[in-house]
Amino acid sequence: MIKKAVVFIMDGLGDRPIKEFDNKTPLEYAHTPNFDKLVKESQCGLMYTLGRGKRPGSDTAHLSIFGYPIDKYYTGRGPIEAAGVGIELQEGDVAFRGNFGTVDENLHVIDRRAGRIKDVTIFASALDGMEIDGIKFIIKPGSAYRAGVVMRGKGLSSNITSADSHVEGDVVHEIVPLDNSQEAIFTASVLNKFMKKSYEILDNLEENKTREKNGELKANFLLLRGAGVYPNLPKFTDKWGFNKACCIAGGGLYKGVGAFLGMDLINVPGANAQVDTNIEGKFIAAVEALKTYDFVFLHIKPTDSLAEDGNYNGKKDFIEKIDKYVSILNEVDDETLIVITADHSTACELKAHSADPVPILFHAKGIRNDNLSKFGERECAKGSLGIIEGKDVMPNILNIMGKLPLIGA
Repeated sequence: MIKKAVVFIMDGLGDRPIKEFDNKTPLEYAHTPNFDKLVKESQCGLMYTLGRGKRPGSDTAHLSIFGYPIDKYYTGRGPIEAAGVGIELQEGDVAFRGNFGTVDENLHVIDRRAGRIKDVTIFASALDGMEIDGIKFIIKPGSAYRAGVVMRGKGLSSNITSADSHVEGDVVHEIVPLDNSQEAIFTASVLNKFMKKSYEILDNLEENKTREKNGELKANFLLLRGAGVYPNLPKFTDKWGFNKACCIAGGGLYKGVGAFLGMDLINVPGANAQVDTNIEGKFIAAVEALKTYDFVFLHIKPTDSLAEDGNYNGKKDFIEKIDKYVSILNEVDDETLIVITADHSTACELKAHSADPVPILFHAKGIRNDNLSKFGERECAKGSLGIIEGKDVMPNILNIMGKLPLIGA
């Protein structure tokens, strides 16, 4: 009887064929003996996380996989990001996702990630606690260049535009209200003042002067997007009938997903959202967590980041690095289901998320396995699951565990 589940998500794992890889994807081209052993003993398929023809963000994809329809529960990425960096939201707060980036004196974006800066604590601290027109800004560093940002005060609205166009070379967008309410107009006004003031503070920060002297990009602007308010979500364990659930992740967004859904967050030393993340430690922590939790969400990020840089060799190498340690999951007992998939595809060719489906496998004792030879996009397409959507993952887990309710007599 299957009593526990591990859902392991490799961010942006899916891809498109690479000419230099004999027209295979990085996953297909990678040497992955441990993944391939698992896939041989698994039920497999492809998954469109949000549905066919929809290009998923990481936030919406994870909510869909865990069974939270985005039309009902998604209010923007900001609240998830804020939860992930430990900000407790209050009623009336408006939260954002922030990138510390680099702009010139005319506010043209030079680099949206300040050269993929690894730590923005000093920059977040310089802005944290700022007050404008009675509104307090709470700013906490996330992983690498990211930050969680919260506006706290009266009369706010999340119905505003983003300052981040996602296109380097563009000028920073002025934030404008999306409706004629006093709240939206006021919020946009305060944010535009905040951006101007924060640029002045950051650009003159001693740390940025040092970075410039060292030939590094300044982290002199906080690009904001994903405005949202904290929604009232049903707890994951209550929704799906688990006793205790936990999240093991390095990136703020993914910790935020876990916190959002009421999962306990397990911190692993050296675990971050970068290529030097402690992969081995994460797998060891997942196996250890199964002693006290019956649901474990395990996330690894850099497969996405490397693809966004167009680094297909780096992505392949990182997949092989993960494969080296995924064998640690062999230590789980026969009562544990292992699900391995991605939240979305990130195409090295595009340097962006794509709507291409991702491979998924369900591995458990007694499962009707497909006897496939390789964990990859085209091989998993041959599996008996066929093509599913993100919303099908949790019901399929419950089915394998014998927990699905009966429909009819």
